Amino acid sequence: MTEKMPVFIKIEEYEQVLELVKMIRKKLEDAKATVMKINDLKNEEDHQLEMWHNALAEVEKKIDFIDQSLNEPEEF
Repeated sequence: MTEKMPVFIKIEEYEQVLELVKMIRKKLEDAKATVMKINDLKNEEDHQLEMWHNALAEVEKKIDFIDQSLNEPEEF
């Protein structure tokens, strides 16, 4: 059976490790915030592209209608 032995480290090193962990947590939060901003921008971009696609499809329908109307002979 292995007994857990206490680990001794210098107080200065312990404080440095705590500061390092704190800094890493801050960087992680910054990275999360950046990813969320990028995701929001991507969603907005997707929305804008969908609107442009719909507008172009509407223009295409109107052009097709005009083209069809001009190329059909009139019935009397």
